[in-house]
Amino acid sequence: MTFEIVFPNNNEKEFVNIAEKLGIKKLMFIYNEKEFQSAETKFDKIETNIELEKGLFVANINTKIKSKFSAAKSSLNDRILIENKSADLIYGFEEVHHKDSTHQRNSNLNHIICQLAHDKDVSFGFSYSQLLNSDKRALIMGRMKQNIKLCKKYKVKMIFASFTKSPFELRSRHDASALFRILERK
Repeated sequence: MTFEIVFPNNNEKEFVNIAEKLGIKKLMFIYNEKEFQSAETKFDKIETNIELEKGLFVANINTKIKSKFSAAKSSLNDRILIENKSADLIYGFEEVHHKDSTHQRNSNLNHIICQLAHDKDVSFGFSYSQLLNSDKRALIMGRMKQNIKLCKKYKVKMIFASFTKSPFELRSRHDASALFRILERK
């Protein structure tokens, strides 16, 4: 299924308009805890054939709100998030500000976290919006490539989406899948 994961800022209608033009079938809007409860009323005002869903952005490990889908940005708490199954998806591993070593990229992802994610059925997200907005594209692409190899080795589910706040950073599925195929080559 063709779907996108986005972070709206009262611009749901713009996301829907552009998604319709790009042929996207499903939009997953991720909201913080404050906006999560009122998100359904925003969907009622939008007329579209696109399937709209909401998810929760987990910023705190001890969040009390339950959601059908939850996402978290990679941080120093990744292992705890995975062990407690606090998030269904973790993204942004490539954005850590550690210096890479000579023989491998340093992206906060390792074999232990991958094995835990596989066991707990937690997916890892790869953001092509991150590539669009980065001034260090080669570094990010190298880290993504290494992380994809790790995910494949440990059979971790991968989701490749925009993870964007701007509707104009959405891309057609053909463009996104072509980039993903390039990154997963050996």
